[in-house]
Amino acid sequence: MWRHWCRSVAVAAGAAVLACGGGGAGTTGPDTPASAGGALNTTSPVLMGCPVFPADNPWNRDVSADAVDPRSDVYIASIGAGRFLHPDFGSDPTYGIPWTSVPGTQPRVPMSFDFDDESDPGPYPFPPNAPVEAGGDRHVLVLDRDACQLYETFDSELLGAAGWRCGSGAKFDLRSNALRPDGWTSADAAGLPILPGLVRRDEVLAGEIRHALRFTVRRTQRAYVHPATHFASSDTNPDLPPMGLRVRLKASYDIGRFTGPARVILLALKRYGMFVADNGSDWFISGETNTAWNDDELEPLKTVPGSAFEVVRLGEIRR
Repeated sequence: MWRHWCRSVAVAAGAAVLACGGGGAGTTGPDTPASAGGALNTTSPVLMGCPVFPADNPWNRDVSADAVDPRSDVYIASIGAGRFLHPDFGSDPTYGIPWTSVPGTQPRVPMSFDFDDESDPGPYPFPPNAPVEAGGDRHVLVLDRDACQLYETFDSELLGAAGWRCGSGAKFDLRSNALRPDGWTSADAAGLPILPGLVRRDEVLAGEIRHALRFTVRRTQRAYVHPATHFASSDTNPDLPPMGLRVRLKASYDIGRFTGPARVILLALKRYGMFVADNGSDWFISGETNTAWNDDELEPLKTVPGSAFEVVRLGEIRR
């Protein structure tokens, strides 16, 4: 099962549709998250009128004051302490991961899955013009904004009246904390949702991202940590990161030289961090496909080294 996930990072095509809202706590200083006590959000991030999981969900947890994992340095070294953060999105419409939303009246269509034993069965509310990520992963992300249900697929192909053929598919109730069953994949290698972990432009322009992000690494171990539910490797080397490992930008890392979107993203990485979600290029952080991104504003992110990150203490490592 894991082999279909061992692939290079992919790029995306299509335009995203976005609206978000909800208040934020702001910051207490130039580099300091407001709730520097490992507190929970009092409200969830909001997307198209839907909460993006309950406020106490791991994606929404402030981990700025959580303990550092005892093996943090080993994990960071395996990912690449000397490598640099890289935004895997930008103004080029073939980069990033596209998504769209539909009303509750959107017709449901048949779905077939190569890995149907770990996929949520159809029908799904996929319109025929749903944007498909470019490259090998070919993700499709569709949010039913009336029911607050998220539908995501991997290796997706429209078959016309026959619906869609996909590698795998998963549904997420954005009002629930339920995880995938242990051992199950999703549209993502780690069994995680994709859309909640993307850098989204409207959040950046609003000045605050209030949730964790997702990123890829080249090598992972045959293990996962909740909220991940799936591994994507045969390598049992314990020095490699398991799926679901969470890193955060160190509080000591000075971001005073960063402005605009780069600063907003780095503040989120200090407060909420990011999850290892897939195999791909090291330190590649995921964002939505959006031609309105200003690449010059994102470029400074590429100067942040892996050594600026630390691993938040892991829960039970599952194999």
